[in-house]
Order: sequence, then C-alpha cells, then structure tokens
Amino acid sequence: MSQLLLQGFPEGASRIGSFLSILHKDGVVAYFVGGDRLFFHKLSDTNDQRHALAVLMSNGHVRPVDVERSLGIPYRTLMNWCSGYEKHGAQYFFAPRRVRGAAVMTDEVIRSCSALLSSGKSIADTARALDLNPSTLSKAIKSGRVVIDCSSTSLLPYSDTLVSKSERSAADAEAAQGMGTACTRVVERVGAAMGLLGNAHARFEKCHDVLFGGLLVGLPALCANGLFSDIKRQASLASGYYSTRQILTLLAFMALARIRRPEGLRHLPPGELGRTLGLDRAPEVRTLRKKIAMLSKHGEPQEWMQELSRQWMHEDPDEAGYLYVDGHVRVYHGDKTKLPHRYVSRERLCLRGTTDYWVNDALGRPFFVVSQPLTEGLAATLIEEIVPELLASVSNQPTEEELVAAPLLHRFVVVFDREGATHSLLAKLWELRVAAITYRKAVKDKWPEEEFAEVEVPLPGGEITKMHLARRSAELTAGKNSLPVLEVRRLTQTGHQTTIITTAQRLESPTVAGRMFSRWCQENYFRYMMQHYDIDGLVEYGSEEIPGTKEVINPDWRALDKKVRQIRSKLQKLQAKFGGQVLKSNELSVEKQAELRHDIERVEDDLEELCQKRKKIPRKITLDELPEDQRPRQLRPLSKMFTDTIKMIAYRSETALVGALRPHLAKEGEARAVIRELFISSADIIPNEQERTLTIRIHQMALPAHNKAIAAVLEELNKTEFTHPEANLRVIYELV
Repeated sequence: MSQLLLQGFPEGASRIGSFLSILHKDGVVAYFVGGDRLFFHKLSDTNDQRHALAVLMSNGHVRPVDVERSLGIPYRTLMNWCSGYEKHGAQYFFAPRRVRGAAVMTDEVIRSCSALLSSGKSIADTARALDLNPSTLSKAIKSGRVVIDCSSTSLLPYSDTLVSKSERSAADAEAAQGMGTACTRVVERVGAAMGLLGNAHARFEKCHDVLFGGLLVGLPALCANGLFSDIKRQASLASGYYSTRQILTLLAFMALARIRRPEGLRHLPPGELGRTLGLDRAPEVRTLRKKIAMLSKHGEPQEWMQELSRQWMHEDPDEAGYLYVDGHVRVYHGDKTKLPHRYVSRERLCLRGTTDYWVNDALGRPFFVVSQPLTEGLAATLIEEIVPELLASVSNQPTEEELVAAPLLHRFVVVFDREGATHSLLAKLWELRVAAITYRKAVKDKWPEEEFAEVEVPLPGGEITKMHLARRSAELTAGKNSLPVLEVRRLTQTGHQTTIITTAQRLESPTVAGRMFSRWCQENYFRYMMQHYDIDGLVEYGSEEIPGTKEVINPDWRALDKKVRQIRSKLQKLQAKFGGQVLKSNELSVEKQAELRHDIERVEDDLEELCQKRKKIPRKITLDELPEDQRPRQLRPLSKMFTDTIKMIAYRSETALVGALRPHLAKEGEARAVIRELFISSADIIPNEQERTLTIRIHQMALPAHNKAIAAVLEELNKTEFTHPEANLRVIYELV
C-alpha cells in the first residue's frame, strides 16, 4: 500500500504539479517532493537539471506537461530526456560529448565531386565512387560548396549508337536507384533544382522503336494552329526543369494520344513519352498538375483562347461567316460542391453540372467556348457573351456605310437549333445586323408539293447533294411586333416538311438549307470530343464562389409556381370531364352538373389565390439574398479553360491531317481512325548534328492502303521543311 506524501512545500518554492516544488536560493536549485529535498545542483549545471527532471518525471512525481507549462521546456525534449534515462541511466546526461572528426568534404573531394557530377554522373554514383554519404554530398551541393558546370549541357554531342527499347528500359529502371525512374539527365536536373539552369533544352537521342513516336507527325499541325503563338502570355512558370513550351507540347501530345487525364501518365513508361519531347522523361502527375495550375493562375487562358479564335477566323474568313452555336452540359457527378441543376437531353434527366456554349464552324472546328455555371438559356448567352466576341473577331464584316446602304445586308450568320427560334432573340440579333438560321417551332400547315423543286445544295467541305426545296417570305410576330424572315422548307421522301427560317433574306435557298442541315457537325463534335478528348473531365479539383450579384430563380417563387401548374392541370382535367359528360348525355342530372361545377369553381378560387401570392414574390433574386446553404458554387474555371484551349488546338490539328488524308481515303471516319493509329504508333528518332536534321521513321500501318495514304501525307509535310521549334532541327518524316 503506497503512503501519501504530506503537502508541506518550503517557503519561497515554486510549485509544479501536485507534488513537486523548486526552490532557487543562493545560486542553488533544490527539488522538493512534499517536504523532502530529493535533488539539488548549481544554477549553471544544465546536466544535473536534465537528470533531476528526468528522474522525477520517470518516477511519476511530476507530469511532463506541467514541466513544459512552468519551465517552458518543449514537451518533445522532455520525453527525449525520459527515454534516454530509461535506456542508458544517469550516464546519458554525464557522458563526455563526441568530438567532431576530420572534415569529409576536403578541397580534393569537392573537386572530384564537381568533375564527376559535371560529366553526367548521378549523386548516388558520385557518392558511391568517392565513398561518401549521399546526403552529405546533397548538402554540399545545396550549400554551394560543390559546383556543377551546367553551361555546356545543351551542347553535348549526339550519341552515334541507336538505342533499343530494351536498353532504354534497363537504363530508365537503373536511374530509379538515383534521382528517379528515367531521370538520366542528372546534371541538368540538379542544375535546375539549384537554380543554376533555367530550363532543360530539348535534345533528341538516337532511339529505335519509341512508343508514341508518331505524335511528332502532329507537331507541325499543332504549331500551325497556334500552340506556341502566344507563348509569352503563358510563359509564367517559375524556373525549373520543364519549360512552358515543353508542358504545352506534352498536354497537346496527351490529347492526340487519347491520354485523357494527367493520371493516365502513371500507366505509361515516362521515358518513352519524354523522348518524344526531347527530354529524359515526362513529368510525374503531381508535377504536371502543379504546372497546369501555375499556367492557369498566372497566365491569361481566356485572352489566349480569344486571340487564337481571332487568328483561326482570319485564316478562313468564308467559314467564319457562318458560326454554329450550341450548348453542352458538362455533368458533375462528385459531392465536393453544390452545383445548380439543369436538364441534360442526352441523359433525359435533370442533373448537376455546368453548361458550355461552343462556337464552331460548319466543318466542326471549334473557335471558342463560354462556360456558364448559371444560365438563362441560349438566347441570353448569345446576346451577352458570344455575339460581342464575334463582333470583335469575325473578319470581312461590312462597314457601317455598307450596312446603311443595304438594309438586308448582314455582318455574319449564326446557326442554332429550335431553342433560339423566338421573335425576341432574332430581333435583338438583327438590331446588331447579325443574321440567324434556325428551325421554326410548332409548324402545323403544309405547303403544296407543287411548290417544291429539286435543286443542288452545296455542303461545307465541297460536297453537293440534291434536295426538294421551296421558299416564301414570312413574318415572326410577338404581340404587335413583327420581324420579316425568309422561310425555306425541305420535302423528304416520306412527305415530311422540315421548316427553316432565317433573317438573312439575301441568301439563296440552297445555301440556307446546306448551312442549316450541317448543324449536325456540332452534335458529332460533342460526341467525338466526349469520347476521345474527355471535354467533360475535371482537370482541377475544387470550387469557388459565384459573384453574389448574379440573379437566380427565387426558390419560394419556384415552389408556388409548381403548385400553380399542378392546380391548373387539375382544373383542366375537371373541365374536360364536365364537357365530356355533357356531350355524352343530354340528360345529365342537375345534381351531377352542380357537383362538377362546384368542384371547378373551388379549384378556380384556389388557382386565383395562388396566382396572387405568386405575384407578390419576386421571380428572381441575387445569390446574396439566398440562404448560405442554398447558394450554388462553380467549379474552378481557369484550368478547364486552359486545357479546353489545348484540346481545341489538338482537334483542329487532327482535322487538318484528316483533310490531307481524305484525297486518299473515301470516308472521314476511316481517315480519323488512321490518324489516331498514326499518333500512337512507334517510330525511330534519329538526330543528325552535322546536317541539323531530325528524322522520324514511322512504322508501317495495318493495311497497305493506309501505308500509301500516310506516305503521301508525310511527303507533303516534308515539303513544308518544318523545323522543330525548340531543338532547331529540320524534321524529316519517313515510313519504314
């Protein structure tokens, strides 16, 4: 049985915990437990102090937390003292301190380290050769004592040995024991980490059978479509191994190779994809995500997209005169943020997501995209966001004098589906002298078949088809307002009449029909981009607030409106029932009539009461007026906008190569499949330093017809004498 200690603390002592007190007197420190003095030492003797406190804490006379609170000694330090005492006893505190030995990094060792590292040796190999600890060498490099010569890394001679895939695989695996898998350019990586080298330079090595080597065939098209056209605006990366140009090239290559997200790089050999960039390896997923975030945050992705859009429109002004606009709902299946709901036609469900409004030409090539977390529909987005940008971007627009002189002349034409076929939208567009082509809603009448005549209809891309068309002048009305339009109808073999209306009254019927029926190119674009380019995928996780001044439908008004629609439907059913019974029997009893009439009047009164309540509630309110838990948020837009721009460049580049392949292959679908196969095919990469050339030898395709078509495309590319934008080597393509 333990004996309780008396609580007789000496006068002037400082109490620590329940039992311990410390007394400072005449330069001596004494430790009392109750009234008993257990330890004492001189004030300057720190070893005795540590020993005394360790013994007291180990025996349970005082808690470490009380010592930390009273004496200010860190809790972790106190626990180390207790651990040392329990393992080694009192000698842990009184053993003589070890004296530092002779310096390891002597001047001779430092010179040897610098020479080995500058020659391309890794830190691990250098430390092993000089019998050093790798951490010691790393500290010496960081402190600046070991200097690495990085000035000549970009001028290293090309190897004359053609390295096979198995040899590269073994070398990449061996490098994992040092800096990482496939990190074979040690000097440049260390130099970039130490700030001695800005970025690594693209330098190709002679390699046989490089995976994804066919991606280099797409590089000329990527450059032609503006991948590096505004590089200064995107050149905001901090100093590091990977440059902005290399990150842009990698993202474009990933799009062409159908590597849908950065996580897809985990399943591919990093050294193989890196060699298509002229580097030792591609960046890991975490590094790539950081680079994307930095480029999106410090760059200007929206202005970059707009600049590219204007460049594309100026390159093909004829197709830019007809713009196709359609919305695409990017569905969000996560649970990290609250997004507003909207109807998704392809799912036939109301789901959470963001609506992207894409602007394309008749060939399906995209110009730009506008993302709307909250949207009032196509009409509002057209007037507020899309048309102002088109007015500033579309080339070859008529002057103000020409518009005044010709009242029916338009600036350009926008094409959209029935959602925008309203008098209000078409009238607002025509006030800006922007014409529109769309389908007409709720057409019930039929024109006589004698009015239709078979005509040749030119389609975008040069094809010609035949249709039975008829045209009339018509008007769209809204109350007392009317808008003159041209109505064109197509008669099908089944007798169905498809009605098109346009405010571009100067256009011929075949042109109107050809442009309207080419709208399916945008639907095909959405389907293709979802399947191959993952335009709905998340690039950056997280959300941000929507500006509080944005207006949304009032939830209270929406609830009342729902009740109004339900009661109105109930009223219509009662009225139909009453009318049906009256028609069936003229002998309907007075009681039955009175009963039905009473029910109808009661429902009418309820409907009127609800309508009056709904009038008193504002239909729209700002987000700031909503309760905090009901305010929607939006996904972070900048990274998505940045990657969407790169995917647009990649798609337009792929389309350009498909166009070069079409004269040799009959079907567009087959041409796209061959181009996709080309991008993921293996190739030999052979640089020639003397002749300043870079030869890309593409391996054979699956079919002889495909080989013939690819050979013709490669021959056309060689005629352009394309020069690699970073390595400054003229690229030569061969099919072997």
